[in-house]
Amino acid sequence: MLTQIIALLIFIALFAIGAVRGVQIGVLMLVGAAGTGLLLTDMAVEDIVAEFPLDIMILLAGVTYFFAIAQENGTVDKIIDWALERVGSSAVLLPLVFFLITGAIAAMGAPLAGLVMMPVGMQVARKYEVDYALMGLAICFAIGAGGFAPTSLYGIVTYSTARGAGIDLSPFLLFGIAVVVYLVMLTVAYFMYGRSLFSKSAVPSDTGAQRSASATGEHAAGGHASGGRATISRGSASATSVAFGEDDEDEALFDSSSTSEAADSSPFTFVQILTVVLMVGLIGSVVVLAAIGKEPDIGLLCFMFGAILSLIDPRTGKAALPKIDWSTVLLVGGIITFVGVLQNMGAVDLLGEGAEAIGSPLLAAFVLCVVGGLVSAFASTTGILAALVPLALPLIAAGGVPGWALIAALGVCSAVVDVSPFSTLGATVVATAPVEDKPRLTRILVKFGMSMVIIGPVVLVGGLVVPAMMF
Repeated sequence: MLTQIIALLIFIALFAIGAVRGVQIGVLMLVGAAGTGLLLTDMAVEDIVAEFPLDIMILLAGVTYFFAIAQENGTVDKIIDWALERVGSSAVLLPLVFFLITGAIAAMGAPLAGLVMMPVGMQVARKYEVDYALMGLAICFAIGAGGFAPTSLYGIVTYSTARGAGIDLSPFLLFGIAVVVYLVMLTVAYFMYGRSLFSKSAVPSDTGAQRSASATGEHAAGGHASGGRATISRGSASATSVAFGEDDEDEALFDSSSTSEAADSSPFTFVQILTVVLMVGLIGSVVVLAAIGKEPDIGLLCFMFGAILSLIDPRTGKAALPKIDWSTVLLVGGIITFVGVLQNMGAVDLLGEGAEAIGSPLLAAFVLCVVGGLVSAFASTTGILAALVPLALPLIAAGGVPGWALIAALGVCSAVVDVSPFSTLGATVVATAPVEDKPRLTRILVKFGMSMVIIGPVVLVGGLVVPAMMF
């Protein structure tokens, strides 16, 4: 038992050190897994390396490569333009439109790929007098909802871990639960920060007259509707060459190389049309294969589609290579490798015995969801899912809690807190807002994110786990 406790303490310590020091947690976990396996167990190096999830590595590399090509060849920008043209002149629909577009991007394998929408969305919010808090929350919620799609990382890590343990969690059910939760959260955000939009019949058509939201969420006047039909556009904000971060004056960096807004109405090129067809084909392939009981390899599908686009347009294919998300590959791979070592030495079973000692399976489930949300507010959601979902299996094996409901609740609870400014999503909201709005946004996101640490488990455990236990 002593070696198991030491191994768990090493795991927790490495996670904390990596988060505090800003070191790649996956690298620390790989080293920790090797050291723990060799020194505290009789595992050979080959056994430790075998725990590394090659399937997830192929998945992440494939989907981020395919999406990067779509970003490089301008398809993402054209999809944004097409969607905004359909909005017409209704600014009230803008957060919902960005929710849908960002959710679709996040559903394509790598949830954080949706972050390309944040600078675009915040600049559109500035132009059309949408509260930055509402737009930022809408994009964060979309990344969370899309991330639980059967084709995306949050969903894959969650339901594949459940299935590996013999728990029948449908990926579509998990996705549906996440979408419903985030739509409810978006409705709340509309009520809190978007009520003034419902009184607007048209949006300004000029680009510089608008001012940001004041501390009360109201917007100063200064825009006007055009004489003709007002049409919303993204202006010069581009997802193709957006530079994340801030300049010397703490302002978000946007692409300013776009020629004019008139170019926004240009038709899709052949390559962009093909990219959209392949995007739809990816989602359709996964749905059809899952419906007939097959397990699609999303990573290989994305590599195949990416190869097709690269053959047609070698320039964008080459430019997309550096954007493969190797950092997330290391993060997930390192954590899962260490968890595999913990499972091999029985440390995970020890946690199950501790959960049984609490006495109430429902209370243990609630505590686990709170821990997941609290840690995720300050660290990587992907990392938390990779670490906590396997650690929840002993509690499920002990009986009393339906496995599918607990795993789904734990996954969503770990993601709904991501609006915290201490996490990647919340930090990007603040970074892409004007400097005068940063303090207000930080306060809003701290309150919203930290409240979700408790509200999330209460809603998910009370609304999902409890009914599942009863029926």
